[in-house]
Amino acid sequence: MIQTIDLRGLKPSRAELLDLIPRSLTDVSAATAVASELIDDVRRRGAAALIDQAARLDGVRPDRVRLDVATVSAAVRGLRPDVRDALEEAIDRVRSASRAQLPTPTVTRLGPGAEVIQRWSPVQRVGLYVPGGKAVYPSSVVMNVVPAQIAGVSSIALASPPQREFGGLVHPTILGAAGLLGIDEVYAMGGAGAIGAFAWGVAELGLDPVQVITGPGNVYVAAAKRLVRGQVGIDSEAGPTEILVIADATADAFLVASDLLSQAEHDELAAAVLVTDSPELADRVRVELERIAPLTPHRARVDTALRGQQSAVVLVDDLPAAAAFSNVYGPEHLEIQTAEPGAVLDLIESAGAIFLGDNSPVSLGDYLAGSNHVLPTGGQARFTPGLGAYTFLRPQQVIRYNREALRAVEADIVALATAEDLPAHAAAVTARFSER
Repeated sequence: MIQTIDLRGLKPSRAELLDLIPRSLTDVSAATAVASELIDDVRRRGAAALIDQAARLDGVRPDRVRLDVATVSAAVRGLRPDVRDALEEAIDRVRSASRAQLPTPTVTRLGPGAEVIQRWSPVQRVGLYVPGGKAVYPSSVVMNVVPAQIAGVSSIALASPPQREFGGLVHPTILGAAGLLGIDEVYAMGGAGAIGAFAWGVAELGLDPVQVITGPGNVYVAAAKRLVRGQVGIDSEAGPTEILVIADATADAFLVASDLLSQAEHDELAAAVLVTDSPELADRVRVELERIAPLTPHRARVDTALRGQQSAVVLVDDLPAAAAFSNVYGPEHLEIQTAEPGAVLDLIESAGAIFLGDNSPVSLGDYLAGSNHVLPTGGQARFTPGLGAYTFLRPQQVIRYNREALRAVEADIVALATAEDLPAHAAAVTARFSER
């Protein structure tokens, strides 16, 4: 069901590990041409393009793209009580964790009258994307909206694909989650076209351009985010989900297999990777996967994902080698199920979110851990963080010197400006101390 990559006895370099890592054939750049056409279509034709794209790609022609407040309010009232309770609990937990991400303004005093102030300014307007393909993701509404609100964003627009079974509206559970959070600017639009609409606006819909776009999506959404970067900021090019489990002989094979399967059910391109120094555990996990995978309602999707080249059991000599493999992989979700998970954690540098111990499955982070589940994929965790309040904040330095403090560094400024052959730079300082 799942391939094996045996690295025992090998000492691959970082570059060699990059070549050995199991990855999907999916290439964001391969989707760029299609995404570019969809974005250009929206820029030319606005709402008409979004409706035509919905008909072609989502199988429904929505009556309207921007949904009214009454529709959102009705969706809140229509939420199942248990779902509403769970969403409210998730909102509270993500709020608490997001508040902890807010940096504190600081003042650095470099001398009498010489100050550099570090402040953090939220962007004013953001566009949040919530996918709506193979599954329904009200949890993604929470994960996108809450950190933006905590950061102080004042204008939030949300987009999700129109649903054929709901007459071209956004899925009512997604609408209900948006309404619980006070979001009433919601658009029934999906894919690359929605990303383009956020980036450049659609005047006839009253959709003003945003400054930052966040949220996961398929490869075309990821390609579109790459294309609009520079016009707007983005969180990351979040694509098909990934889980990497580092486990040793003490791990419970059934739990490891269950966690691998939980992410494989997302998508045929989902990556499920086990890295272990125990061949015996690897064998037990394979047996458990063969046993439980056929029992899941999404068994066809799971089977495709586990058999894909992006999924594997990786055998290594020891746990430091497992950590080294993980760091080069840069997983979206990293689980550590070992006798001493904290010791392995000390070796980890790159991961979107890290789940320690047998009782911290990825599913906890997907819903109620309080952490954010919008995370970088495709190795981007090596250089990009997951979504948080900081995503919507811009650090700004405020410089405040008085006359005496400027005079104290005048000579040094003149020396450096002269060395760079920028005499006007020097003159801008000396002018403040010369007679006029």
